[in-house]
Amino acid sequence: MLMVLGKQADYEAMSGKASGDSPAWSAAELKAMFHHMGALNDELAAAGELVDAQGLAEPRQARLVTADANGAPVVSDVPYGETSAVIAGYWIVDVPDFGRATEIAARAQACPVPEGAPTYPIVVHPVGDAPETEK
Repeated sequence: MLMVLGKQADYEAMSGKASGDSPAWSAAELKAMFHHMGALNDELAAAGELVDAQGLAEPRQARLVTADANGAPVVSDVPYGETSAVIAGYWIVDVPDFGRATEIAARAQACPVPEGAPTYPIVVHPVGDAPETEK
């Protein structure tokens, strides 16, 4: 699984609202980002490596759910601080090895962004079976 990170301010910047963290994106810059990601997804699909890929809604739409002492759900409207980097999207790929996953991550990380916009690492985390326990 490859995960791209982002902050609430990044979503706002992509909507045209600059902040101290990121300049406002122009329509052309947004189009270039979507083109880059679309081309990557198309190439992965054509190679038979793409299992799933999704961009996630802005962090302020997320909720944190815990349980109270009686097991009833407790929902928090603000699971992340405005400055916290969270998962903004992901790819699940079926590749032969970690090396290929890192090649894809490097392509994703090379996505064009406006000058001065923050960039984030792509997290590569294998999806696998839980560790076996002794019986």
